[in-house]
Amino acid sequence: MPDYLLFFGLCYFLAVSLWAIGLVLYDKRASRRGAWRIKEKTLLLVALLGGSIAMLTTMRLIHHKTRHAKFMFGIPAIIVLQLAGIGWFLWRRAGT
Repeated sequence: MPDYLLFFGLCYFLAVSLWAIGLVLYDKRASRRGAWRIKEKTLLLVALLGGSIAMLTTMRLIHHKTRHAKFMFGIPAIIVLQLAGIGWFLWRRAGT
């Protein structure tokens, strides 16, 4: 794999992870203030786009949405699917 693809992938992962952390922190603050909240679909979409590990870690650290099964089972399921996808991709690349 060319170095620039690895660099791009790491930059993408970092950007989406920071986005996920920011959304969770904002939503926690908004919930305390009674302000506009982030939609659950948006949070799950960002997790699907690659921010799942950062989002789950942040949610657990600040105790936000930890009673919602959709997040406490859904995001780990997304992580497993993402890891399986990465494993499949690497396995296919090794075979060529």
